[in-house]
Amino acid sequence: MKKNTPLILVTNDDGVQAPGIRALIAVMSEIGEVVVVAPDKPQSAMGHAITINSTLYLNKISKDNDIITEYSCSGTPVDCVKLAVNEILKRKPDLCVSGINHGSNSSINVIYSGTMSAAVEAGIEGIPAIGFSLSDYDWNADFETIKSFVRKITLEVVEKGLPEGVILNVNFPKLKKENIKGIKVCRQAKAMWMEKFDKRKTPQGKDYYWLAGEFVNQDKGEDTDEWALDNGYISVVPVQFDLTAYHSMQQLNNWKWNE
Repeated sequence: MKKNTPLILVTNDDGVQAPGIRALIAVMSEIGEVVVVAPDKPQSAMGHAITINSTLYLNKISKDNDIITEYSCSGTPVDCVKLAVNEILKRKPDLCVSGINHGSNSSINVIYSGTMSAAVEAGIEGIPAIGFSLSDYDWNADFETIKSFVRKITLEVVEKGLPEGVILNVNFPKLKKENIKGIKVCRQAKAMWMEKFDKRKTPQGKDYYWLAGEFVNQDKGEDTDEWALDNGYISVVPVQFDLTAYHSMQQLNNWKWNE
């Protein structure tokens, strides 16, 4: 590789063989030296879970070459990042990209997303990070349509960096390339899942539950990720791992805590 070529860590939550990560690896290999550390099986909706009560395994699944080295990991997406940084990489990567997720991670979904939690973990480690998701849950989704946009966004981050503690949550609408209107920097929409549990019985008569429900967008703003996706734009939401609600601190400090 050329001198000053960026070192890029690639991970996801759909598993190392998912079409989304294969598309992401292809794009990143055009930009820098790629090390892949991804789950050996789907780990969707794992959030920021880490493995503490069982063993973790790494399996090297490709030979070293000038561009790509790959590992599968028995743990969660966050485990993958932790192991990459502490055990595999000889230096801190210049960038971590996670995805491309099969399905949207807009609005409240960022909280549950293994894809975004891996990117957030990289951000905690001081690594510029991006989570990419496509609003198409089909295993055979068309990732070719968005490759050029993934490349453009990645190169912008490589060139300009990100503010300290900020990670990008990038979501793509399910559209053909020519129908995508552009890229919008957005805020996270106020939306949530209205959940219900479908109660069923096993053949042995034991109760079990199946999570169901519907996604409800309560936000009518035209500056949100949901609006952007519904109107043909790629949404880019800057997120952070500092969960402090700074706007509430003054109000809370006026309470009579010590009287």
